Amino acid sequence: MRHIRIHALLTRLVVFATLFGFVTCSRNPVTGKRQVIFMSKEQEIALGQQSHPSVVATMGIYEDKKLQDFINQKGKAMASISHRPDLPYQFFIVDSPVVNAFAVPGGFVYFTRGIMAHFNNEAEFAGVLGHEIGHITAQHSARQQTSQIFTTGGAILGSILLDRSGQLLETALQGAQLLNLRYSRDHESESDEIGVEYSSKIGYDAHQMANFFATIKRIQDNSGQAVPNMLSTHPDPGNRYNRVHDMAKDFQAKNPKTYQVNREGYLRMIDGIIFGEDPKQGFVEGDMFYHPELKFQFPVPRGWQHQNSPAQFQMGPKDGKSAMILMPAQGSSLDEAGQKMVQDLGLRVLESSRTTINGNPALVIISQQQPQQGQQQQQQSAANTLQIGSWLIQHGNSIYALHGLAPAGTFNANFSNFQAVANNFRTLTDPDKLNRQPERVRIRQAPRDGSFRDVMTAMGMPASRVEELGVLNSLKAGDQVSRGTLLKVISR
Repeated sequence: MRHIRIHALLTRLVVFATLFGFVTCSRNPVTGKRQVIFMSKEQEIALGQQSHPSVVATMGIYEDKKLQDFINQKGKAMASISHRPDLPYQFFIVDSPVVNAFAVPGGFVYFTRGIMAHFNNEAEFAGVLGHEIGHITAQHSARQQTSQIFTTGGAILGSILLDRSGQLLETALQGAQLLNLRYSRDHESESDEIGVEYSSKIGYDAHQMANFFATIKRIQDNSGQAVPNMLSTHPDPGNRYNRVHDMAKDFQAKNPKTYQVNREGYLRMIDGIIFGEDPKQGFVEGDMFYHPELKFQFPVPRGWQHQNSPAQFQMGPKDGKSAMILMPAQGSSLDEAGQKMVQDLGLRVLESSRTTINGNPALVIISQQQPQQGQQQQQQSAANTLQIGSWLIQHGNSIYALHGLAPAGTFNANFSNFQAVANNFRTLTDPDKLNRQPERVRIRQAPRDGSFRDVMTAMGMPASRVEELGVLNSLKAGDQVSRGTLLKVISR
């Protein structure tokens, strides 16, 4: 839908022009270099405060007091020795199985339970913590914003002057994005260096931070999602492994003392952490999505990809030309929910009807996206108009919206798939699905000497999961393990 894309970019151009009125030149607190920044400290803090509710709504907070106390203690200690100790830092563990950590301007730092499960000692955690705090102290978000304003704003301005079709605009923006990818990689490398410094200053062995990049490398390789280094927003994990080891060696040579790893204490602390998807938030099994907590189910068409979060469930074919989204609807009745949906999304209703789906009252609305204000002159066509089939379903005391989306030109061809999913929305009654428990990481002692593969077999782990468990333990199948060594296994 090019008319929407250009409208958004024109808005960014206005922002680009406006921000020149607020440009400041300051000295970076980490590098000491002079820099042009469009974001004040107060704006950074405000941005973090505004972003936090969205992060929580999307991922949820992982409720584990000992882990939350741990990240707060280590985070406050590290913030106090950072280049910007005056920021109101806050640290959270979010309820996501993805192996990730990220920071938001103003001092908000998030670690997923997925990454907490994959650390094998406190020093690995401390290195990543230092890396994320480094993004904040080095003002990477503000610097990235400045870079994007200059490169993207220039691209928009040039394309508006030279080309009204929008084709040159897209080409120019692709070039701008490549420039910003390089800038982002520079930020990642800078944060690696800061991570070595900060984690070392609070007493941890930064070589372990490098070792964790080997874990990231294995996860990336096993997923088959590796991208060429030139087009990656992060440096290659293998390259980072060597570089961080060199930085840790150099720092420790200049600052000799005993640096801590604390493997056993960390492993004891994460004993019982949820591993992978949490069934209570919904799960897919056998081409069906089940939500035990909300007590409903509906089919997932075979071959469709899917992604689940506390806020919504998304799925669609691999070609990306259509999609379905389930989310809570706003309103105390079907009619109120339908009216609010149409108003909030700016839809033009084509048809509407009442029905019952497996005992659940429902309202079916077929609609099209209307041009955004100021873009009515853009000629709409079946190819650039989004058509939506919405099934608003009342289930118990809640109303859910199940949307099927496709371009108007192909909507009818996709409608049968959308309808089959919606018409098979039903109450979940299967006790096995309703009572499904999550898998958890359990810490156990190796019962004997042997290879990691043999020890896992002796501990009752299936051969099909040896590589997965190897990544989790940062061990290879053939690595030798001594009797009594603490290891992670997975069980319900």
